[in-house]
This record gives sequence, structure tokens and C-alpha cells, in this order.
Amino acid sequence: MNLQKNLYWTATLLLSLMTLASGILYLIRTEEIKNEFLSLGYPTHIIVPLAVAKILAVITILRNRWQKLVEWAYAGLFFDFVLAATAHWKAQDGDVGGSLFALVVLLLSYYYKNKVR
Repeated sequence: MNLQKNLYWTATLLLSLMTLASGILYLIRTEEIKNEFLSLGYPTHIIVPLAVAKILAVITILRNRWQKLVEWAYAGLFFDFVLAATAHWKAQDGDVGGSLFALVVLLLSYYYKNKVR
């Protein structure tokens, strides 16, 4: 059980730090992020709502209060990471690894969530 708890908290903290950092980065460096979004084919008007959604997802996952909301937070991040990996793969910019790593960390956190909490 201790190994599962360590895996869960390591994955969840890594997931939280990566997601929170990207959400904050989206808010403070919006102009730079706009260029990245344009190069990936995404509309730029979703940057701020996506940043807010990422930050709220981290808060929801760490608080772990309402299970339906926690499930939605995990689902939202799952779709975000899958779409990011797909966009980077299609753009062939070599940044697929970060999205795939985030996806693996997310899946580990989700898998061990019910076993630990």
C-alpha cells in the first residue's frame, strides 16, 4: 500500500505542478503562447479560459471533495493532453514528448486515486 500511495502522490504532485505552471504561463505570457497556438492550428481566444480551467482542475484534484467534479477535472486534462500531443505530432515540432509524459502522469494519478484516497 505504501508503494501505491507514493506512486499516487508523486504522480499527482507532478501533474499538479506541470498543469499549474502551464496555466500560469498561459496567463502571464499570453502573447508568446498565442504564437505557439497559431503554429499548432488552435484559435487564440481559448488561451485564457484554458489557463483558468487548468488551474481549477488542479485545485479540484488536490481537494478531492466532489467525486463527479474530480472525474471531470481528470477528463478535461486527459483531453487537453491528448489534443496537445496530437497537435504537436501533426506540426512535427518535436514537442510531443512533454504531452505524452503529462498523459502518463495523469493516468498514473487517476489509476491510483481510488486505491489511495
